[in-house]
Amino acid sequence: MTNKDTIYFFTLNEPYSSCQALYSGLVPHAVLTAENGARVQVPAGRVRQFIDSRGLCGRFRLIITQENKIKSFERIR
Repeated sequence: MTNKDTIYFFTLNEPYSSCQALYSGLVPHAVLTAENGARVQVPAGRVRQFIDSRGLCGRFRLIITQENKIKSFERIR
């Protein structure tokens, strides 16, 4: 990570029924609201891996470069 990277944190608690379009691949991206209020568009594939029978739950960290390329998207809790 460099000092020019941007870090966003998300706390998500979406039931499975709200995630079905993401999980099935019907939508290409998800728009998430970070804890600081910023709205961030993320490719659905980055989010899909974290959807389980409960839905999409947990606290996540997104690190992007100065060029808005995703370095990492991970569940931290």
